[in-house]
Amino acid sequence: MAFLIEAEHVAAFARALGVDPERGVPPTYAAVYALGTTVPQLFSDPEAAVDVAHLLHAEQEFAWERHPRVGETVVARGRVAEDVERRGVRLLTFETEVTAGGERLCTSRARFVIRGSPR
Repeated sequence: MAFLIEAEHVAAFARALGVDPERGVPPTYAAVYALGTTVPQLFSDPEAAVDVAHLLHAEQEFAWERHPRVGETVVARGRVAEDVERRGVRLLTFETEVTAGGERLCTSRARFVIRGSPR
């Protein structure tokens, strides 16, 4: 999914963190353009059967090649990297790759724990 890195939105995000907006896109803004664009698709997919009522966002990590620039359009593509069940707990690892102009910017890995939710 394509996402435009808008100056006003980035500045508001930076100010909320107490960071100078003139320093560019904060690293944690990746949660907006990587997860914010792909996770809603995962959660609404009936085939994925994610029970959000019993979901806990357990882990999050990002690996960057470079950070995006204000005004740049990025494309995020998500996929389920792992989906296992152990002792009645579902562990779902969701990976998102973000590119701009065909160049990889970052990869995001999110781990979700879903309790007591039979698929």
